[in-house]
Amino acid sequence: MSRASCTGISAFALPPYRSFSTSPTMLKNRIYPAAIRRESDLESLTLMSASTRIPLITLWTTNWCGICKTVSPLLRQLIEKERVGEEQGGVSYVEVEMDSPDMGGIGGLPMRYGINSIPTLLSFDRQEPQLETKVSKLDELKNKEFLRRWIEKEAARQGSGGGGGRFMGLFGR
Repeated sequence: MSRASCTGISAFALPPYRSFSTSPTMLKNRIYPAAIRRESDLESLTLMSASTRIPLITLWTTNWCGICKTVSPLLRQLIEKERVGEEQGGVSYVEVEMDSPDMGGIGGLPMRYGINSIPTLLSFDRQEPQLETKVSKLDELKNKEFLRRWIEKEAARQGSGGGGGRFMGLFGR
């Protein structure tokens, strides 16, 4: 009797058997297709990021932000197509819609993480916002080589923390 018929679950729903290998597996970058529109969704992704030790890169945007529509495809190209950061261990990427009605307004989540301009790039490692490496300067956000180096640096953290700001970085360095 097959493994699927014993459980009554479709064979397509079960993960395939994994073969043994001594070679290290290359972690892949992950782009979450749906933008964050609720605080609880961001909390879930930062928790998942912490458990996998893969930094979460967030792009804070609004629906009416014109420059965000230039920065987002550039980041997606670097992370998804060029696979920047995979060599260092991988990154996850998601956009956060600050103007979503469920976000608590500008004084809610954006204020908690020091987001005072859009677009802003903010990385999370071990559920800590990496405030010291936050990027909000437009010339840096449009510079492909700067973004490449920034993504690689954030990917290299892999759960090491640090850079969380004056108090959050004290114990992670």
